[in-house]
Amino acid sequence: MIINQGDKEAQKTSLNKYALACAIVASMVSIVSGYDTGVMSGAMIFIKEDLGISDTQQEILAGILNVCALVGSLTAGRTSDYIGRRYTIFLASILFIIGAVLMGYGPNYAILMVGRCICGLGVGFALMIAPVYSAEISSAASRGFLTSLPEICIALGIFLGYISNYLLGKYLSLKLGW
Repeated sequence: MIINQGDKEAQKTSLNKYALACAIVASMVSIVSGYDTGVMSGAMIFIKEDLGISDTQQEILAGILNVCALVGSLTAGRTSDYIGRRYTIFLASILFIIGAVLMGYGPNYAILMVGRCICGLGVGFALMIAPVYSAEISSAASRGFLTSLPEICIALGIFLGYISNYLLGKYLSLKLGW
């Protein structure tokens, strides 16, 4: 069988649309992770004022996400081996939703911390599994591009978080602003 050189080059440069779509969907979790990081930077001012928490409590609230993300990332590999990459990404999304609802409606510091911890677990799961999933579904020619999408989406999420900080902090009251 003779393979035309043009066919080889077309094969190398073509991007599988299904793999691209799957990688984008898997990277959506990274947008939420970045958004959470960006929006909390502006929300901390309002949270401190609204709940009357100390500087130490504010620092713990900001940093607990990273501690819980460490736990989530350490357990994500084993979890994805048991239930698969897609379901692990789905689990990360569910953890984000639960954590965001708890943080959004949290009447006190304790509920806010629980929501932040649950979001941290979701961050750990997402940041470990989304690039692995993207690498597994992509061809060798597009693997570098598709596995970089979660990182790009984190930066996009942080940017969106800063924009929402500006808009929500400027036009809403203290209770609704954060």
